[in-house]
Amino acid sequence: MSKNDPLLSIGMPVYNGANFIREALDSILSQTFENFELIISDNASTDATEKICREYVARDSRIHYYRSEQNLGAAWNFNRVFELSSGKYFKWAAHDDVLAPNFLLRCVEVLERDPSVLLCHSQAKVIDDRGSVLQEYKVKLNTNSPKPQERFHELLNQHLCFPIFGVIRTSILRKIEPLMGNYSHADGILLLKFALLGRFYEIPEYLFFYRKHAHQSISLFSQDFLVFNNDSENSKQSIDLFPDFHAYTLWFDPAKKGKILFPHWRIFSECMISVWEAPLTWYEKICCYLAVIKQWNGGTLLLIKDLLVVFPQILNKFKKFANFKLADYKHRIYSHLIPKLPK
Repeated sequence: MSKNDPLLSIGMPVYNGANFIREALDSILSQTFENFELIISDNASTDATEKICREYVARDSRIHYYRSEQNLGAAWNFNRVFELSSGKYFKWAAHDDVLAPNFLLRCVEVLERDPSVLLCHSQAKVIDDRGSVLQEYKVKLNTNSPKPQERFHELLNQHLCFPIFGVIRTSILRKIEPLMGNYSHADGILLLKFALLGRFYEIPEYLFFYRKHAHQSISLFSQDFLVFNNDSENSKQSIDLFPDFHAYTLWFDPAKKGKILFPHWRIFSECMISVWEAPLTWYEKICCYLAVIKQWNGGTLLLIKDLLVVFPQILNKFKKFANFKLADYKHRIYSHLIPKLPK
């Protein structure tokens, strides 16, 4: 394949990524696998992101830069880079993460060799804003199982969604509509949908480096995620460590600001819907449904939390509506009476 017909498309959605995007771009352009296109979609950044990206576009013809006139949210931007892609394989890339030089080559080799694997990723390390390693990511999930219900059950466990940044078969992505949903934890739900369609393969080497810094979404909306989800004992962590899924929803879709949201109920329902829509046997579906119910049995407080947050919002909206109706009613009475008053 030529550069005009790349085997792999890399999509980088970005918003105000000037602090780290150079290092991310350099790690992509330094890959030993070179048959790719890099699509950057800038969600109306207000920092130097545009200037940096255009500088790299001028240096390498494989890079294509697009810019939105307004911030349409992370979900729109993640879907946008895929819509613009053309490769047989696809990979999302964050503007602040770093890849080892042979990450792409190793992933593509696995996918070319084994058609039953739909997503290939590697072991990961977490780095800080200077690039120093903070720790190895130790969560191990059996997503390589031949049974879809087992893969699904594994991904229901608490984990960070690092496999979403692996290399994925484009043919699989095109089967999922919508792709990245405009609600909190949409990346986790997307991984569940992948797991119901095929196996993941994790390369047993540390080729992916996830950067932890103060301005990333998970740091803005949650407590220390390095404690959360890093070993088996954390399955019993307090719900206080969960991200603020109300705020996360607005990160995925700013248009939902001011609307009444049930983020935890939405996640629960999307888990159930993903099972219903998957091409599974009834036995496999039942196993998946039972896994969801079992998982959420301990998350009842999260569902109750949604109701507690929403109740005052509904009450406030009702008061505003009642006051509006009362004012309108008074206006109509006065408009009817005033012309009839004696002068």
